[in-house]
Amino acid sequence: MSDSPGDVTALLRQASAGDQAALERLLPLVYDELRRLAADHLGRERPDHTLQPTALVHEAWIRLVDQTRTSWESRGQFLAVAATSMRRILVDHARGRARIKRAAAGERVALEEDAAVAAERGVDLVAIDEALRKLGEDDSRKVRVIELRFFAGMTIEETAAALSIAPATVKRDWEFARLWLLRELSGEGGGDA
Repeated sequence: MSDSPGDVTALLRQASAGDQAALERLLPLVYDELRRLAADHLGRERPDHTLQPTALVHEAWIRLVDQTRTSWESRGQFLAVAATSMRRILVDHARGRARIKRAAAGERVALEEDAAVAAERGVDLVAIDEALRKLGEDDSRKVRVIELRFFAGMTIEETAAALSIAPATVKRDWEFARLWLLRELSGEGGGDA
């Protein structure tokens, strides 16, 4: 089987139907992309982070294949869920580290226009996660846009395809959510979504 998006989608659907062999054939096809996502996530972490991209990919893969109720529809959807899973793993790791050693509060987060440029180290993932949860109470789609653009590094068009919405809607949601998140993290706003 080749490495085309259609082949990956077919394997994802087979895996959703309970075909364990499909999962075994799927991993080599998506591993490089998962590793790139992991490296992007870890690139925003502090330099002495104890997780490595390979370990993050493996932990995310375990969580992804354990999702028995997920009906995989496309490669984009799979990668979006993988990016979210990696973010949650890193947040859990940061929370565990904070329990052991309290980090300095108030670190600034850079959310540039282009997600690929966002490579600042020392991002406070716990604060971002809490802010995203708060935004998600009012508008979960905007949270998904942030996850796909910032954490998965998807383009406007890729995000639109993954969410089945128009690119113009992604642009509006991205701009609103990005500004809302910046305000929330700076402590300036009440977080009105």
